[in-house]
This record gives sequence, C-alpha cells and structure tokens, in this order.
Amino acid sequence: MSVQAPRVLIVDDHAPFRALVHELLERRGFHVVAEADGAKAGIEAAGTVVHDAVVLDVDLPDGNGIEVCRTLTEANPALIVLLVSADPEHGRWASDCGAVTFVPKAELVGADLVGLLRSGTDEHVTGGATG
Repeated sequence: MSVQAPRVLIVDDHAPFRALVHELLERRGFHVVAEADGAKAGIEAAGTVVHDAVVLDVDLPDGNGIEVCRTLTEANPALIVLLVSADPEHGRWASDCGAVTFVPKAELVGADLVGLLRSGTDEHVTGGATG
C-alpha cells in the first residue's frame, strides 16, 4: 500500500510566489491540489478540494490571511496551516489563529518548512483526513 503525497492548497496574491512554492513542494513530494489569489478564493478552494495543508499569505488583497486561517481551522481543526508573509512581524499571530507556524517568505525555500509540512501531514494523510 502506497502512502499518498500530502495535498497542499497555496493561497497568495503573487503568481510568481505561488509558482515558486508550487515547484518547491512538488519537487519534494507534495501534491499541490489548488492555488488561490485571495481570501475569498482561498476559502472557496478549501471547500472544494481535498487538502491536508495550506500555505497561506497573511497579506491578501481582499482580506486578512489571519482571518482566513481562523475560518479554515475552525472548520477543520486538524488542518496544517503555514502562514507566510514578507513582514516577519506577522508571525506573532500564527498561534492565535490556528496556524502551526509562521515562515517569513524570505526563508520559505529552507528545509524547515518542508520538514514541518511533511511531519505535520504524515499522520493526517495516513489517517485519511479530508479538507
């Protein structure tokens, strides 16, 4: 029996950044199931695709990623949400909204993000979580 690749939703308003994260995750064995460019689109995508984790920008053009995180984790407390932002100060809100951690965008390509997603989603994937 093979283990399914962790499924990730990416929510960020900058297409080049989404493409970078998409490539980074796919190269490391994740399956990006959807991308969204704003708060509303992110919440809609989360309601329509099966996912184990979300890489979520704090600064979105039509809403606040902190509120999106609260909405998503209230609906699915087992969801792994990684908040990202160009502003490192936004990290102070990560635990208050249900995110497992915050990663400054400048550090996103580091192994720590991938390791956290991998360890955080392994139990959810093998447990059959849906998003």
